Amino acid sequence: MIRDAQIRPGADRRFTMPKAALVLLVTTMLGVTGAGAAPRAPDVMQGDGRVSAFYAWDAAIPEPGQLLRQEKLEPTLGLAKAGAQYRILYSSTDGIDGKSPVTVSGLLFLPPGEPPAGGWPLLAWGHETAGMADICAPSWVGYSPRIEAFLNAWLARGVAVVATDYQGLGTVGPHPYMVVRPGAYGVLDSVRAVQKSFPLLGKKTVLAGYSQGAGAVFGAAALQPSYAPEMDIRGIIATGTSYTTPETVATMRKETANQASYTLIYPLYVALVMQQFDPALKESDMFSDKALPLFEATRHACLGQLVIDVLSSGLTRNESIKPGYEAALDKVIPLLDYPSLKLPKPVFMGIGELDSDAPARLQLELAKKACAAGTTIEAHLYAGATHDAAVAFSLPAALRFADKVMAGEAITPVCAPEDE
Repeated sequence: MIRDAQIRPGADRRFTMPKAALVLLVTTMLGVTGAGAAPRAPDVMQGDGRVSAFYAWDAAIPEPGQLLRQEKLEPTLGLAKAGAQYRILYSSTDGIDGKSPVTVSGLLFLPPGEPPAGGWPLLAWGHETAGMADICAPSWVGYSPRIEAFLNAWLARGVAVVATDYQGLGTVGPHPYMVVRPGAYGVLDSVRAVQKSFPLLGKKTVLAGYSQGAGAVFGAAALQPSYAPEMDIRGIIATGTSYTTPETVATMRKETANQASYTLIYPLYVALVMQQFDPALKESDMFSDKALPLFEATRHACLGQLVIDVLSSGLTRNESIKPGYEAALDKVIPLLDYPSLKLPKPVFMGIGELDSDAPARLQLELAKKACAAGTTIEAHLYAGATHDAAVAFSLPAALRFADKVMAGEAITPVCAPEDE
C-alpha cells in the first residue's frame, strides 16, 4: 500500500505487457530480439542500475524457470519467521514478445525446522506498486511492515514463500508496470525455479498478490494452463485487485478529474510504460508544465518519494494530464486487461470497502464477471478497510481458504459479498 511504502536507500522499478493483437506492434516499437540475443544495454531513462552485480547476467539465458544464482539475504531485509532466506535470480520469458529470454530477480523464504512429508507447500507472492527503477525491487529494499507481517504469517504456518520482483525491476530492461503477461510469467517462473532447485519444497502452490501483485497472480492463473501446465496451483489469493477495461478507465477519469490525490502516481507510472511501447511519445504532449517534474521523477524515485512529491504538488488530474496522455492510454488499455476471466482454480478476493486505488465497486464487478465466466470466486468485502488495510483484514480468511485448497476441499462461491 502506498502509505506503507518504505523509503530505503536505493529503489526503483517498471512494467510492460501485450495482448495478441498488439504483440507485433509492441515488439517492433521496443526492438525486441529473439533468443540468444546479446543482453540489453542498461537504460537510465527507464531506471536501470544502482543495484549490485548480483542482478547482472551476461551469459546465455537458459529455458524459463531455471535458478541462475542465489545469495543469502541480508538480515535487515529478511523476515523474522524465516529459517533461511535468499535473494535469487532466475530465467523467464519476456512478457512483451512472449519468446525472448530474460532474467528476473526475487526472494525465497524457507520456514524454520524440518519440512513435512512431500516438502513445504509454497506461496508465490506478487508485490504491490514499488516504483519503476531497479533500486525499488523488494529484493533490494525489502518490504513494508504490513507486508512483512502478512508473509511472516505464512512462514509461521510452515509455508515457504517465493517472491518475484517482476520483469525489469532489479534486472536490466524496462519494467512493464501493470502489463499482465510479464507479471504473470515472473510469478510462474519463480515457482518453477525454486521447486526445481530446492528439494525441500513440495509441489503444492498457492499464488497470492496485493494491488499490482493481485493483477499479476490473477493473470498468472489465466496463463498457467498454457504456459506452465505442469504446475500444481491450488488457488489464488488476490487483494486490492485492479480491473482495467475501457469502461473502468472512463469511470476513473471522471471521478478523479478534480482530485488532488496520491493516486496521480498511477498515470505517471503508466505514461512511462507508454513510452516503452512508443519512444516517440513526448512527455510534453502528456503532461502539463507543472506536472512534468513529477513525470521525470518516476524514472528514478521509488514509491514513497514519488507519493511525497505528488502530494506536495497539490496537482489534480485535470491540472496534470493533457489529451495526448488519454489518447495514448486508450491504445495501451488492452495490455492491462486479463486474458481470461475464466480461471481453472478457485480465487479468494479481499476487497476493502474504502479502497480508492482499486475502487471496491470495480473489484466487485470483476468478482461478478469472473463468477459468470465460470471461475469459483470467494469474495470478501471489508467494511472500513482501505486499499492497504485490506491485506491485514483479509489474512485470517485467506489462510482458511489456503488450508482448504491445499487439502483439496471445495470452495463455496461468494460472488456478491456483504460487508464483514
